[in-house]
Amino acid sequence: MVDLLSEPEVWIIDETAFPKAGEHSVGVARQYCGTLGKVANCQVAVSLHWSSAEASCPILWRLYLPQEWLEDTERAAEVKLPPGTTYRSKTELALEAIDRALEWELPQLPLVADSFYGNDFGFRQALRERRLPYAVQVEPTTVVWTEDPNRPLPSPKPRGRPRKFPPLEALPRPQNLGALAEQLPASAWRTVAWRPGTPGTQRSRFALLPVWAAHGWRKQEHPPRVPEWLLVEWPKESKEPTKYWLAQLGSQPPGLRRLVRIAKARWRVELDYRELKEELGLDHYEGRHWLGWHHHVCLVSIAYAFLRSEQARLKKTLWCDIADGKEEAASHTH
Repeated sequence: MVDLLSEPEVWIIDETAFPKAGEHSVGVARQYCGTLGKVANCQVAVSLHWSSAEASCPILWRLYLPQEWLEDTERAAEVKLPPGTTYRSKTELALEAIDRALEWELPQLPLVADSFYGNDFGFRQALRERRLPYAVQVEPTTVVWTEDPNRPLPSPKPRGRPRKFPPLEALPRPQNLGALAEQLPASAWRTVAWRPGTPGTQRSRFALLPVWAAHGWRKQEHPPRVPEWLLVEWPKESKEPTKYWLAQLGSQPPGLRRLVRIAKARWRVELDYRELKEELGLDHYEGRHWLGWHHHVCLVSIAYAFLRSEQARLKKTLWCDIADGKEEAASHTH
């Protein structure tokens, strides 16, 4: 897939659900089912997709196992869970998939994800530790500073331990993203077009500014406070901002148009899931075992990769035919 998709753009982390009627399929439980938009009986899997501007394809899958499956040894044995399997959250599964991709030495691209992953301060910190650029969606309730909170320490007192961090009252007052966006001046907003679409070119208003996440500030927690770029979308026809992203794309400030294009790239994963299920039966597997489920999603992903390769080949052939036709017509004209 790395060689197939020209001009790769992003890695995409997301999750999809497989509704089930019974209780014996590995990992099935009453949990949120994105496919149905409600809590239902289903399996949930995290996937990592390799994506160009035009196409994407899953390259790694991780099945989420609710805690109840690991506490019931008889049930785990029935579905043949590997010995030593331990509980891992969805964000931990996402990081596990990312680490495997890094082990494969896949070219590192910005990672995009929805707010389930983006809201997790630890997830973003883990991406920074891996030196992986990212642009992840977050909720408007996320609290940030607009100025660097890493303040100088006060002078030490004659007695007592010296401070390692500035006192709470010395820090600027953080605010949530919703309130911050509504305070931005009109000059902060720019209209950006990021891709053509069926109804026309996709465009909206965006603002970009540096912020520092204030996670745990009231509890006087002290994780590394580093600058991230806040991207806010506020369409002219909306009464309030609609989407927020936090991003780090390198040492240099990102261009607004490039960051918008990256942040908006996640839509292709929804197309992947729809086609994987409707065209190739990703959610039609009726087996119950751990290994069988992985065999199924692997084979479906290979079939999907084949279809993507055929689409790319046919498009290239069509382009060459059109180009040759133009050259032939030009030669006849001359």
